[in-house]
Amino acid sequence: MNMICFDLEGVLVPEIWIAFSEVSGIPELRRTTRDEPDYTKLMNWRLGILREHGLGLKEIQETISKIDPLPGAKEFLDELRSFTQAVIISDTFSQFAGPLMKKLGWPTLFCNELTVGNDGMIDGFKLRIKNTKLSTVRAFQSIGYETIAIGDSFNDLDMLKASKKGILFRSTESIIRDNPELPHCETYDDLMKEIVAGL
Repeated sequence: MNMICFDLEGVLVPEIWIAFSEVSGIPELRRTTRDEPDYTKLMNWRLGILREHGLGLKEIQETISKIDPLPGAKEFLDELRSFTQAVIISDTFSQFAGPLMKKLGWPTLFCNELTVGNDGMIDGFKLRIKNTKLSTVRAFQSIGYETIAIGDSFNDLDMLKASKKGILFRSTESIIRDNPELPHCETYDDLMKEIVAGL
């Protein structure tokens, strides 16, 4: 039995923080897990910038409501889910993900939670579990699933390497270069072929 495990941002939808960076005019918020391997460090840095500029959850959600999945992502996911099981394992937050999940046809999502004050400012965040992506893949394996994992960033590498097959999708040149054992794809057609070959 197989479980196909996807990262979300950069693989199925655009990077939320990059989109918000463009809307807010704060270039520092373009930094993602492609640039910073330590997710907790990255998030604490982001939250500091939001506080500095007086921006809260509402402003980010307004941006997210206008984001569409990457072209072809929903059709790809629909086709894949017609013959195998797939889940999204993301470091994003439930308060961000709802509109995107609706546009993707409500796939199963494992993600984290934000803590938000009465003033609408984001106070912090709660990770669902330590090493969320690797821990979730290991949990699926412990109940009899073989996993195929797809991601694009530093924080995806552990789940990719722990899976029966790990695939980089539209990743950076440096990540591709430093992980030559992982196949990489640039299109959903090629990604589908890699997944099917691994089933």
